[in-house]
Amino acid sequence: MPRTRYPKYIRDPGVALLSFAEIARGADVSSDPHFPESLMMPPRVIHGTTAMRAWTHKQRELGLRIALVPTMGALHDGHLALARKAAELADRVVVSIFVNPTQFGPEEDFDAYPRTLDEDRACLEREGCCDVVFAPSVSEMYPMGENLTWVTVDRMGEQLCGAVRPGHFRGVTTVVAKLFAIVHPEVAVFGLKDAQQFFILRRMTREMGFGTEVVGLPTVREPDGLALSSRNRYLTPEERAAAPGLYRALEEAKVSVVAGGERDARSIVTGVISGLTVIPECRMDYVQLVDTDDLQPIGTLEPGQRVLLALAAFFGKARLIDNVIIEVPPI
Repeated sequence: MPRTRYPKYIRDPGVALLSFAEIARGADVSSDPHFPESLMMPPRVIHGTTAMRAWTHKQRELGLRIALVPTMGALHDGHLALARKAAELADRVVVSIFVNPTQFGPEEDFDAYPRTLDEDRACLEREGCCDVVFAPSVSEMYPMGENLTWVTVDRMGEQLCGAVRPGHFRGVTTVVAKLFAIVHPEVAVFGLKDAQQFFILRRMTREMGFGTEVVGLPTVREPDGLALSSRNRYLTPEERAAAPGLYRALEEAKVSVVAGGERDARSIVTGVISGLTVIPECRMDYVQLVDTDDLQPIGTLEPGQRVLLALAAFFGKARLIDNVIIEVPPI
């Protein structure tokens, strides 16, 4: 069944405003004469930071709450789930689409990363839960050319992906700080597929005093368990068939902790590695178990502890990440 296409919030002066977000929460506009079919519009696309700030200022003048969903585009159902959640939490929803060069290493896929703005805008229009697509250029986000100002979170970016992608999280935290400064959202929604990113950004937001609530949404998966990712499009049919083995290995490890009583971190990681070695086409990058508070490695799991078991692996040219968050049962 196709999703409802919600009207844009165009109304006469002096009449209370409704947005995609409000309608997505159930506001009834079926008999509202201010919403004729001619006013059915796609999300507005804003490219400039000045225009984005002006739009944000106007919403704040109206007393409206803004949610931000930062993305690099090539949207899939996982991104749309974030936008839908944002629409539940705020009056206005901004989805940013920006392939951020500072989070890519010199040998990574920045140039090849898919850029599909027209398709992404159409996708958000069909979904009906976005008011503005903020799609800045590199020169808008980094106006001085060479960037000399960085936001960093000590230690939390040194493990997991940070250990094999030096500088990656410095780029992530810097660009998200810039987005927060431009959009001034009351809430920002991120997917927990990038769990390390989520925990780092939550820490950054709290310590920097941005006043933004950082919300994490569980990973959206295909029916066979593969985490949705823009990089899945790189997979060959054979690689796509093998890739769900990543999640199976993680889930087996989680069961060993929750139901089997395993508490030794090395044994847990070794079990995942053994599961990966039998997956066709898979070339392991890392497997690691860390505490969710500081993302530091642990030796023995403690009762009531919350831990992150994460991995990255290559299937051909596609580097895929996945994880499970494990609540260690109390004694």
